[in-house]
Amino acid sequence: MQSSLTHLGDISTEEFLANYWQKKPLLIRNAMPNFESPLSPDELAGLALEDEIESRIVQENHKQGPWNLRSGPFKEQDFQKLPETHWTLLVQAVDLWVEEFGPLLDCFRFIPNWRIDDIMASYAPDQGSVGPHFDYYDVFLLQGHGQRRWKIGAKCDAASPTLSGCDLSILSQFETEEEWVLNPGDMLYIPPQIAHHGIALGDSITYSIGFRAPSEGDILSELAHEMAEKAEDHVRYSDPDLALQNSPGEIDSKAISALQAIVQRNLSDPSAIASWFGRYMTQRKYPELEICESFQAVAPESLRRELRGDVHLCKHPASRIAWHEYQDGSTVLFVDGETHECSKDLAILVSSETELSANNLETLDEADWQVVCKLVGLGNFYLSEQ
Repeated sequence: MQSSLTHLGDISTEEFLANYWQKKPLLIRNAMPNFESPLSPDELAGLALEDEIESRIVQENHKQGPWNLRSGPFKEQDFQKLPETHWTLLVQAVDLWVEEFGPLLDCFRFIPNWRIDDIMASYAPDQGSVGPHFDYYDVFLLQGHGQRRWKIGAKCDAASPTLSGCDLSILSQFETEEEWVLNPGDMLYIPPQIAHHGIALGDSITYSIGFRAPSEGDILSELAHEMAEKAEDHVRYSDPDLALQNSPGEIDSKAISALQAIVQRNLSDPSAIASWFGRYMTQRKYPELEICESFQAVAPESLRRELRGDVHLCKHPASRIAWHEYQDGSTVLFVDGETHECSKDLAILVSSETELSANNLETLDEADWQVVCKLVGLGNFYLSEQ
């Protein structure tokens, strides 16, 4: 599989971020030359049979309505009962199960790691579709096998009309503004809230590289919950300058100002927000899937002996890693929702590289080696021989 992004077509990553990211769609012909799909339709269907893998089937013109959504895991008989056309199989997070997708994700590291979500595979026979819709996150649509026609519509929002009585958020009104047929290796970038509609032309596999975009409601509720747990119960609302009011039932502007001060005092500390956000955004997509059966302590001396020759450390594909440098100069590494104090050099290294060799780690001090050993013991990195 060809895994190098060809400069987003004729533009640089800097130009893409300035002129297209979250602004307007971009068609990139031959973004990945000679691309070969890591999965066949049968292999993708096989993944959808597994209990731990999230999968869905969307069928158009179903006996239960114009659109029908079913969630996996599925059985082989489920696929045998499907019609020849007008349905789609969606399998989430294929990058966790098929190692060939690792290099593909690396092509998108010009976007911060903590924004990258996963790769979803979509197989459809002729005329298969999930209907015209829009997402609240950015997505790159890479054609992996066959052809798919993509129609692009207007920008939508929560007020855009959708079909009633349907488990899917399918737009009831869609007008095509642009239209393209994508071949293997072609890629289409869709910003948030832009309506789009993909229709398979014969057997087709599309890979969707999606990005995490927490809602403001989630951010505020999760952050407030975090800060509330840390707040001291004995610190209460107070009004030492209370003045006589004309009406005892009034909540006056001074009371509101006092409440604002409480909120600002507790929710405006940059260090506290960074600590929460780092842990929040590195939580694994499927926390129920254990990446390590049990914690096994690893000593630095033992790890150094192991890291020789062709042996190196590989990042587990399920692990999410980010870091932050605080105002006091200290650095914290966030791994799967946990924090690890380390040097800035180590934080940059483990969040940027998917493989670490003895040469990468030779300049680490003892404290950083302890962090690396802990990450190995937790299963975030594992020993592998090339």
